[in-house]
Amino acid sequence: MSVILRHLRWMIAGLNKGTPGTPKRLYSADVRPVPLSPLSQQQQLQLLKSYYESKSEHRKPKQPMLEAVHEISIYIHRFHNLDLFQQGWYQIKITMRWEDGDNGLLGTPSRVIQYEAPDLGSEDVYGVWRIDDTDHSFSTQPFRIKYARQDILLSMMVSFNLSRSKHEGPSTSGVILKFELFYAPILENGTSLQASLDASPAAVHQFRLPSKALLGLHSYCPVHFDVFHAVLVDVSVHISLLKGGVYTSSQKVPSESRVDEDNDNEDYDQAKQEMLIKALSSARDILLEELQKISKAINQSIDFTDFTSKFDDKQGSQFPLSADTYLMNDKTSREVASKIPNGTKKLEDGVLQSQSKDDLFQLYHSLGNQVYYLWSMFMRLHRTHKTSIMDFLREQWATDRRAEWSIWMVHSKVEMPHQYISSDIDSSSYHGSRRRAPVMRTEDPAQTAAMRAELHRRSIAQMRINSRSIQDMHIFGDPSRIPIVIVERVVNAPLRSTSGNSYFIHREPKEANSLLVETTSKGTKKIHAGNPCQNGRVLKIVVFVHGFQGHHLDLRLVRNQWLLIDPKIEFIMSEVNEEKTAGDFREMGLRLAQEVTSFIKKKMDKASRSGNLKSIKLSFVGHSIGNIILRTALTESIMEPYLRFLHTYVSLSGPHLGYLYSSNSLFNSGLWLLKKLKGTPCIHQLTFTDDPDLRNTFLYKLCKQKTLESFRNIILLSSPQDGYVPYHSARIEMCQASSGDNSKKGKVFLEMLNDCLDQIRAQSSEHRVLMRCDVNFDTTLQGRNLNTIIGRAAHIEFLESDTFAKFIMWSFPELFT
Repeated sequence: MSVILRHLRWMIAGLNKGTPGTPKRLYSADVRPVPLSPLSQQQQLQLLKSYYESKSEHRKPKQPMLEAVHEISIYIHRFHNLDLFQQGWYQIKITMRWEDGDNGLLGTPSRVIQYEAPDLGSEDVYGVWRIDDTDHSFSTQPFRIKYARQDILLSMMVSFNLSRSKHEGPSTSGVILKFELFYAPILENGTSLQASLDASPAAVHQFRLPSKALLGLHSYCPVHFDVFHAVLVDVSVHISLLKGGVYTSSQKVPSESRVDEDNDNEDYDQAKQEMLIKALSSARDILLEELQKISKAINQSIDFTDFTSKFDDKQGSQFPLSADTYLMNDKTSREVASKIPNGTKKLEDGVLQSQSKDDLFQLYHSLGNQVYYLWSMFMRLHRTHKTSIMDFLREQWATDRRAEWSIWMVHSKVEMPHQYISSDIDSSSYHGSRRRAPVMRTEDPAQTAAMRAELHRRSIAQMRINSRSIQDMHIFGDPSRIPIVIVERVVNAPLRSTSGNSYFIHREPKEANSLLVETTSKGTKKIHAGNPCQNGRVLKIVVFVHGFQGHHLDLRLVRNQWLLIDPKIEFIMSEVNEEKTAGDFREMGLRLAQEVTSFIKKKMDKASRSGNLKSIKLSFVGHSIGNIILRTALTESIMEPYLRFLHTYVSLSGPHLGYLYSSNSLFNSGLWLLKKLKGTPCIHQLTFTDDPDLRNTFLYKLCKQKTLESFRNIILLSSPQDGYVPYHSARIEMCQASSGDNSKKGKVFLEMLNDCLDQIRAQSSEHRVLMRCDVNFDTTLQGRNLNTIIGRAAHIEFLESDTFAKFIMWSFPELFT
């Protein structure tokens, strides 16, 4: 017995240690680190003694069973008001539960660490954080939101313990992590404030932690709630599997008839405990690897000397395991770190089955203590370098977006099609030339795209997602309902010749333009040559332009995603054409140009006063006819000095080629009524009825203007479900109906298409990105109504959904920074 006591002395001491370097745990009847009551030292020794005595007397003992607990730590760094509609008091509540519906086993808050005091005045904070024993929830202290893009530094860590029933092995179920946002009006205070906050939540955002992640994970987890409560809560999630304690499985002495059954139960318990030991071994390996990766990323070395000296081979020598089974006994942190990428030594298959129960018992505590030591080591590192770790995990999360969301995206590359540009520019050539474009495909491109997206959607419904990454339930909750995005990246081709003898010819590259426009406080422009200041600031401005009868906030969801990718942008939600979109495009374009240039001058003045202005990146986003308005604005003379700074252009369902070929008869009838009853100028311009001569119409002339040439990135979004804008017009590509049209209408269309593509085609010395993105929305929940029949539902969905924007913008962040 003395040998057993000597073997277990180090292990027993480990059971009663507190977490080093952390505040005192919060204990109550419902808040404890382990749901099961652990045995005392004396009880454990007595249990082991009883076990050996019963073995010698051939009696059935009370089996010592092992338990583990998942510790899930949620670090809440900051609350950023991205686009909340109301001022007032806000509070965040966190709960977690098993996904399989075992509501009797909720995650229990066990420890709260306040890293820093909230950077708020006495009037902007009320009360303190709290733990509710009723629903096992944690709530932050209420904080007051007063203005847009306000930051609230919360800087706190709450740890939840989550355990399975003691009759189950390691979990195969995921965990649902739930964030709730509560709101109370700003006039509330005292008891009435807390009562208002305790009402139903204003918004909810849930995440799924897959079972694979429960062995170990360190991940950024941004919380946004919903489109009506757009915020950014910077959160990181840290998970490990820790040993939980020992309990006894009370078994009566079996009768002869139940001996076989009890033997089967014993074998089953043995298998579960072997699985638990393997899980602890994996948790240790993951934690070691993640510690190495994080410490390297934040440039902070970790000394593993104490770890290796504390858990050396002396503690592993009692088990007849192979040399590769146990932790290596390196004596320097450099030697340990060099071996971590290959993983620590794994438990070999079949080794555990050959071990006695007391060996398994000791191995469980050995591995448990190792994991606990490493977990405490990480907690100390996180407390000292919380911001650096958050930054690293955020960058890692952003890098992983394209792979994580590739389920709903289909990528392809196409060359700038030759058949679109096979006719001569000179109008006289149309009368004598019989040479036409190659025969186009007979199928309808919109229908083909819709069928392709639907087939992909069906495949997603049958897909089994198996990943360690945290899953946003806004997206992963019902994967088959999420928009499908088909990305077509157009490979650049040489410029078209105007001679008629050759379709393509290279032009000489433009000379690099290093001129920077600066604006004085009087508004006069001065042009300076030479290299801009290399260490100066790049002023990034994004202009959002709404569509027909639209509102200046129509594109706020796209704006919010852009702000998440690049918080430093300056943006303008154009208001000058609200309630004026029925007028002439020339007037609307002039108003927008004046609004934009005034905004640019103001921001340039401010940037110049605060430091050196290196350059400007000017981007535009338009919805529907807002794209025609902004292209018209670019033709104005007052915009000319800024054209060299054009960066990214995002077109959401813009009718760039007008309505010469529109197959939606219901929508065409509506356009006809608007022209006849109201004489709407912009509708006449879109349908080419503003002049008897097609080549003298507004839209034909606009396509001749170099409105697209200066953009470095052009992204054309379309939807085959959108009946408001012709599919080919939104994509600036060939129309099936025009391919066999030998009339003047067909020739005019082809000229317009060629003019636009010539602008988009990059110079040989430049790199220009052209992407066509087809967005296929799930409209089944809307049923069959007038909006879906005429195609309005998809047209408006571009404004009411931000999932498609997330997919595109986070998959290609370089286009938006």
